[in-house]
Amino acid sequence: MNIVQPQEKRTAGRKATINREDIIAAAMRLVGPNRSVSSLSLREITREAGIAPNSFYRHFDNTETLAISAIELAGSTLRTLIGEARYKASELNKGIVRMSVETFIHQIYADGQYLPLLLREGIVGSDSFKEAVREQLAYFEQELADDLEAIAKKTNKAPYRPDIVATSITRLVFSMGSDALDMPAEKHQELIDSMVIAIKMLITGAHIIQKLDH
Repeated sequence: MNIVQPQEKRTAGRKATINREDIIAAAMRLVGPNRSVSSLSLREITREAGIAPNSFYRHFDNTETLAISAIELAGSTLRTLIGEARYKASELNKGIVRMSVETFIHQIYADGQYLPLLLREGIVGSDSFKEAVREQLAYFEQELADDLEAIAKKTNKAPYRPDIVATSITRLVFSMGSDALDMPAEKHQELIDSMVIAIKMLITGAHIIQKLDH
């Protein structure tokens, strides 16, 4: 009887069931401006999630696979949010570029820390984490290229090499977005304005080249 009681006390705070998303959410609660997901230990993650290490291994091989799954979730979540922003922009008769950029930058403050994760791990993460971020960027680029081509069909104004334009815009946004992590929040609006102008310049330049090329 005396042997069983301490075991019951140790497991009292643990959850009976947990899924992959719960464990990722626990890890994301531990990261911050000065804490990379790659620095998290198994003990920290399982303590935050309220599970035993064995429960962790039912879902992930190790903390690295957890981190890569978190990066993939961050990318898909952000693409969904920005896609919704583009749709809302047309409904609100607001500029698609500005609405998309505002949504992107505002994710720095949002629950989940998805944008900071992508921005941080793309710079200071391990090689495998950087590759996972690059893969997510490629998805952003492809979706943006598809959008540019769809807009071109509606307006008969096709930009030159929409694939290159999409890559340039994506890299620009993520590069400038990285600056926002270390920037006071009151400076973000100025950054958003600069990003919007830079994106419009890229798109306008692509249209001009298309005209000159023909």
